[in-house]
Amino acid sequence: MLISHKPNKMANYTIRDLEKLSGIKAHTIRMWEKRYSLIEPTRTSTNIRTYCDTELRKLLNISILNRNGIKISKIAQLTPEELSTKINQLSKKADDTETQIEHLAIAMIDIDENKFERILARMIMQLGFEETIIRIVYPFLERIGIMWQTGTINPAQEHFVSNLIRQKLISAIDSLNISEKPNHKNFLLYLPEGEMHELGLLFFSYLIKKRGHKVIYLGQSVPFENIIEVCRIRQANILITSFISSFNTNIDKYIEMLAEAFKNDKTIYISGSQIQNHTIKYPDNIIPINSPKYFIEELNKISSE
Repeated sequence: MLISHKPNKMANYTIRDLEKLSGIKAHTIRMWEKRYSLIEPTRTSTNIRTYCDTELRKLLNISILNRNGIKISKIAQLTPEELSTKINQLSKKADDTETQIEHLAIAMIDIDENKFERILARMIMQLGFEETIIRIVYPFLERIGIMWQTGTINPAQEHFVSNLIRQKLISAIDSLNISEKPNHKNFLLYLPEGEMHELGLLFFSYLIKKRGHKVIYLGQSVPFENIIEVCRIRQANILITSFISSFNTNIDKYIEMLAEAFKNDKTIYISGSQIQNHTIKYPDNIIPINSPKYFIEELNKISSE
């Protein structure tokens, strides 16, 4: 509920942070402040606007109502109770992805597990698990990912949403009751040493198992020499890894080592935000994954072989 929380002093956002999280341009936020007093920033000694969780939450709520056809002038006239009531009504019936992403962001700010779970459960019922992750969860994580990296969202909020999504992914993987295809491939999934962000890797594991292939899942922070040893013990046709954090090792060098180590017999897929803007020419056995839909296309090709 919008009015049930006091400002959280742990969080301190700039107007640019609000722009990134809400999708509302900074000049529009300033106009709403000046014309309607919809949110009230504090100012530093150098006159820079800063905002707390309460102001961010209110801005996200305003964005939801405005996107659903309510004029800003009307929203400005609503009491906190009326605003909260309208948001709750919309959360039960809205089906556009942008609104649901903003509801997830509000649940994250509030550390509201029940609300977060309800939103995901409703979207899974409407879209199915796979589409919910692609259309709702991925954009949500991308939106707040910048805030995680810059530290403007506190670690408690990061761990809260990560663990809830992780639980959903593991539960979905465990519930798959699909036999391996006779001509299945063996996929080895891992994160490089120092890398801990495994949500994307877990989703890939779900997609692979759903299509009848074998997964060898090693998880977080696996030393390079251990990958070599596992591949010696277990035959893997395809390797998948991901680079999300600012990597301790030079990524280009690591990719070269990986390609060289398995140049004769393995295809290697790499994903993650750290390779999104890479423009280097990859070795022939390295394939970058730019989106989950692209990986699904690749999986479908592999499955049809």
